[in-house]
Amino acid sequence: MAYSGPFQPGDKVQLTDPKRRHFTFELTPGAHFHTHKGMIAHDEIIGSDEGSVVTSTMGTDFLCFRHLMVDHVLSMPRGAAVIYPKDTGQILVEGDIFSGARVLEAGAGSGALSMALLRAVGEKGHVFSYELREDHLSFAIDNVTEYFGQQPEHWSPRLGDFGEVTPEDLGGPVDRVILDMVEPWHFLETVKNVLIPGGVFMTYVATVPQLMNIMEGIRAQQCFTEPRAWETLLREWRVEGLATRPEHRMNAHTAFLVMTRRLADGVTPPRPQRKARR
Repeated sequence: MAYSGPFQPGDKVQLTDPKRRHFTFELTPGAHFHTHKGMIAHDEIIGSDEGSVVTSTMGTDFLCFRHLMVDHVLSMPRGAAVIYPKDTGQILVEGDIFSGARVLEAGAGSGALSMALLRAVGEKGHVFSYELREDHLSFAIDNVTEYFGQQPEHWSPRLGDFGEVTPEDLGGPVDRVILDMVEPWHFLETVKNVLIPGGVFMTYVATVPQLMNIMEGIRAQQCFTEPRAWETLLREWRVEGLATRPEHRMNAHTAFLVMTRRLADGVTPPRPQRKARR
């Protein structure tokens, strides 16, 4: 699948009609796409540039663009809830997911974060994705394979208990660890063992009790920096002249993100000094 340039067979094209409805399909020579507004021949799209307009047999114009990762994530089959793009972006930047990094994630869920991590680390990096449930891992493998066109060689999806993972299982310690599970505070010893000194540990939890437990658990380990927690709220705006206003609906709370870094062996964190309450 090409990511830029003229459309090629095998690319996923997303058509947008005048009412901003999306239709996505894979381009196949000789095939036709049928809509309630008429038929469109795939051959009319193949070879054209992104941003072109194709007209159906009933005279309706459709904009043609490639299917983006965000489109794939929000429309793909799910075995578990996905990490939404607004949080994925925070994980990639706050977690400093760099090209060539070795990243361990658990659990894999439906593969949404796996895809973003694989693109960020590139072919010189590696992503290990652990999942306890076989059905969820199957969804992740199918979704990632469909997006990339094949299962990436720098990806190791594994069925198993993250609590039993050792550095030897990974070919050595990793640069980053990201947990998306119900009780991540039970696995902090494992995180310590597989993460390099200075490595970033991030976790994704949905509720306030979970947030409190993971924060206190990290502090109790005495081998991580003072953890930082936040949530990301996203609100779109409708811009129509004098009627410009925020949308009535927004993507508000999805989860809390927690970030910390592993200290060197034998080092304990300095005691944080907080301002006295008046």
